[in-house]
Amino acid sequence: MYQLRRETDDDRAEVEALFDTCFAPGREALSSYRLRDGVPPIAELCVVARDDLHIVAGAVRFWPVLVGRSEALLLGPIAVHPTRQGEGLGAQMMEDGLARARAAGWARILLVGDAPYYARFGFARLAGVEMPPPTNPDRILGAGPWDGITGRVRRWGGSGHD
Repeated sequence: MYQLRRETDDDRAEVEALFDTCFAPGREALSSYRLRDGVPPIAELCVVARDDLHIVAGAVRFWPVLVGRSEALLLGPIAVHPTRQGEGLGAQMMEDGLARARAAGWARILLVGDAPYYARFGFARLAGVEMPPPTNPDRILGAGPWDGITGRVRRWGGSGHD
């Protein structure tokens, strides 16, 4: 059984170690990290999953971004420790995170990932939305109302959300 709760400053080192374990060294060189530079994540949406022994098993973060002139959330990273994969924890964190985001008033969420996997959470390919290169356009996915929203994904500079 896992307890999902909001990430705190005390969790940060363990969560960063989890992300380092799950993603290749140099993960911060990915284009999505350029969108996070100097922008804090949405604290109330960042979640850590701990097991009964209080060991970090997974984590997810959300970041505000702009797509054209519209506000959205960038989901990621999301990670489950390799020894815990296949138990449904990733899906549990996705569903929890999406519910938290919607409850907080965020209408649009985007991520970079595999469409066949994320389709079950309501994500679909976003035509006309451009992540910083070298992101594969087929991996740019969105959930929520994206009709008519196109443009380059940029770092957040707003103060609220629509």
